[in-house]
Amino acid sequence: MTAEATTQPLTASTEIGADLRHVRSWVFDLDNTLYPPESLFLKQVEQRINAYVVRTSGLPSAEALSVQKGYLHDYGTSLAGLMMHYQIDPHDFLAEVHDVPLDVLTPDPGLHAALERLSGPRLIFTNGSIGHARRVMERLELTRFFDGVFALEDADLVPKPDSRTFDKMLARFGVDPTTACFFEDTPKNLEPAHVLGMTTVLVGPKAFTAEGEHIHHRAATVGPFLTTAMLDGDPQ
Repeated sequence: MTAEATTQPLTASTEIGADLRHVRSWVFDLDNTLYPPESLFLKQVEQRINAYVVRTSGLPSAEALSVQKGYLHDYGTSLAGLMMHYQIDPHDFLAEVHDVPLDVLTPDPGLHAALERLSGPRLIFTNGSIGHARRVMERLELTRFFDGVFALEDADLVPKPDSRTFDKMLARFGVDPTTACFFEDTPKNLEPAHVLGMTTVLVGPKAFTAEGEHIHHRAATVGPFLTTAMLDGDPQ
């Protein structure tokens, strides 16, 4: 990778030539980060959450959707909000809302090749359930590329962006945050990562509109970003 490549301006497609030569650990959100949100896969999960909120709260669907979005904003997940306001079984909730077809997801050979470039542990850090993470990873043929998964159950159901959950994830895998890179599609989830000293990459539709010093790099999709990044061991 040439020095000239690192000075190219951001485009609508992806940031080119990011310098990640210091990175030793790679941490990735899963949903809408390792597959495109255009697949609308997560929309199916959101619809099941809405049905659950309707049944639990007794509200009409539109009002339940507003409550659901409020919980997501205020607590990090709809589940966390439901647990604050209703008596529910969180494990039943996770099993029900993640029981959706996987047919809209397809493996991405370009992403596979990009992940193979990375030296050091590659980890999934998700607010979804462990069962959901494993199903999606298997469908996308990603399982062989990752060394570990930290799911919502591992966080005692406390979702990102809670700093305690970041601490637990780092401790679980022995990750030094100052040599770790975190890829995520939700801007606020990058804030605690930035505070900890992690290199952050905002992925997806918000990558080139969201603002804040907690966003170090921006990528429309992960594969092209990693393909052009400067990594440890690349020719100088």
